[in-house]
Amino acid sequence: MRNIQITFIALVAILLAACSAPVDRSIQPVAGPAPVIQIGDYQTFTLDNGLKVIVVENHKLPRVAYRLTVDRDPIMEGANAGYVSMAGDLLKNGTTTKSKAEIDEAIDFIGANMNTYSTGISGSSLTKHSNTLLGLMSDVLMNPTFPQEELDKLKKQTLSGLASSTTDPGSIGSNISAAMTYGLDHPYGEQQTEKTTENITRNDLVNYYGTYFRPNISYLTIVGDITKAEAEAQAKQYFGAWEQKEVPTHTYKKPALPEGNKVCFAPLEGAVQSVIEITFPVDLKPGDNDAIAASVMSNILGGGVFGGRLMQNLREDKAFTYGARCNLSKDPVIGSFSAYASVRNEVTDSSVVEFLYEIDRLSKEMVEDTTLQFIKNNMNGSFARSLESPQTIARFALNIERYGLPKDYYSSYLTKLAAVSKEDILRVAQQYLKPENAYITVVGNKDEVADKLARFSYDGEVKFLDIYGGDFVDLKAAPEGMVAADVISAYFDAMGGADKIGKIKTLTQVGAMAMGPMSVDMTQKLKAGEKFYMSIAQGPMVFSETVYDGSKGSNSQMGQSAPMSPEELEEMKKRTDLTAELTPEKYGITNTLKGIGVYNDEEVYVVEAIDNSGSATTEYYSIASGLKVRSTSTESTPEGDVVLSTEYADYREVKGIKFPFQITQMAGPQTFVVTYSSIKVNQKLSNSEFQVN
Repeated sequence: MRNIQITFIALVAILLAACSAPVDRSIQPVAGPAPVIQIGDYQTFTLDNGLKVIVVENHKLPRVAYRLTVDRDPIMEGANAGYVSMAGDLLKNGTTTKSKAEIDEAIDFIGANMNTYSTGISGSSLTKHSNTLLGLMSDVLMNPTFPQEELDKLKKQTLSGLASSTTDPGSIGSNISAAMTYGLDHPYGEQQTEKTTENITRNDLVNYYGTYFRPNISYLTIVGDITKAEAEAQAKQYFGAWEQKEVPTHTYKKPALPEGNKVCFAPLEGAVQSVIEITFPVDLKPGDNDAIAASVMSNILGGGVFGGRLMQNLREDKAFTYGARCNLSKDPVIGSFSAYASVRNEVTDSSVVEFLYEIDRLSKEMVEDTTLQFIKNNMNGSFARSLESPQTIARFALNIERYGLPKDYYSSYLTKLAAVSKEDILRVAQQYLKPENAYITVVGNKDEVADKLARFSYDGEVKFLDIYGGDFVDLKAAPEGMVAADVISAYFDAMGGADKIGKIKTLTQVGAMAMGPMSVDMTQKLKAGEKFYMSIAQGPMVFSETVYDGSKGSNSQMGQSAPMSPEELEEMKKRTDLTAELTPEKYGITNTLKGIGVYNDEEVYVVEAIDNSGSATTEYYSIASGLKVRSTSTESTPEGDVVLSTEYADYREVKGIKFPFQITQMAGPQTFVVTYSSIKVNQKLSNSEFQVN
């Protein structure tokens, strides 16, 4: 016993000595071998009509999910661009046996969910309701009717969204970068506009569905509490009658790199920031031998990782932006690279310098060991976390089947990731990054930014684009001798005449203001030259109130009231003066006719109004009708300056005077649509309605 005790004490002493020995922390531990991962298996079978089915069993929860994917080529939509996505949206909006409301009610009744897309349909439910769900899904898939009234509704919503995007620099940036990278004659580069949306017909949707929704080019993935035998029985029962048919295939000219760096600029009035995107096409397909190394390289540069070089340079070091990132996309047709950020006007050119520097540096210098390991560790963790979802296994299985990947492509992913070396990063950077053959697209303030960017273009020129990537049409000169006062006078004549408008004593406007899915009541009352009242409410609940009694005023938000500032009171004087635009000097405003432009495919006079503070508003007047159709300005908000755009439409006559019955206001990504149900002139109003508390 004593010998055992002595041996034990000696062993403890040795261990303590080892633990207390100094450690050289400058030596980085050697990484162990990449772990071998076991990705859940999947099973496949094919129906007689060619539908390929993938089954992933997971019996942890009594739920099952289905996703049907139509594996078609990209499609050029041409003059009716937008109909493909609309066909997907409306697939579930009615069948030969059920209305949209009946479908929605049936889905809700079993606590399921179902969505449709231009390339398929998905749904999930409790296992016990799976047959009911599949009955609905197969009905939607094989018997859609694409109701005209639903199409009309969707087109109206889409047009509203497109109107909002015309002043959103992010949306414009996406448009022009796609147009430049792929070309307007490529499915990935063509643009959906107001005009193409209006061109869309129900026949477009029906023809698209009938041509491409076929089982012989489709995959059905089934994930959850189900066996292969059960899945096979369900697939045959609900999709076996789906009729196969030959589906057309398409090939497109490969997008080319520019001869050298090419600067493309989309002007946005009043913009205080520039949206920069450096982009070019990349021939990198899913499963390519370089795919993993290229992903590591992209993440080192700035692919969603905060420690990426672009973020560290442009945000942490230079403070040019809140975020700078990049993305390298793989695609069976053609991929792309893009690096992007929103920066202040005054540092736009400096930001382009840093973008190009970091892209070029990665293709010339070997990356640091610590940086490479950090990115690989991050990707390792993301991959491991993704395996927690059985849907990931289904997605992997679908990719293997669609793209012909090796069966062990994902199970060996971590081994291949661990093997990526510094030499691999340099090689793929040199192959796929093109810092001297890129499109440098910028959305911003033309007067402050554009000229500074010409030096980055190989030909020394800046190509100006419209919001959809087409050629920008600058203002034409107005007729000789014509001035802003002439345009404004014609505007009053078009409304009914300055004399009639001057005789308005009171004006009452009642309507609704829509903010996305929410709608509120809006009421405005005015005594010309004297008083003003506006409320926004929903039933008895008043969200905001503005009251001006001719000398003082107040603004109320959710019951909290504040008196108007001197500047707001001055604005109220102008607002109650219905002929204020005819006497701009009275309010310290200088109007200048800038020329003739184009808005919504019609020519307009463009008038700039600058007040004493230097704030500018640009007004657009239709040459054909004389009426005002739009105004834009830059407004300061707690979140920063934003471009405010207001559109005037649906002019109707009330007592010989034309008023816009629809006003759409866009502030950044937000859109507010005011639709008046009633406009009354010279209705008796009591002074008590304008009482300031």
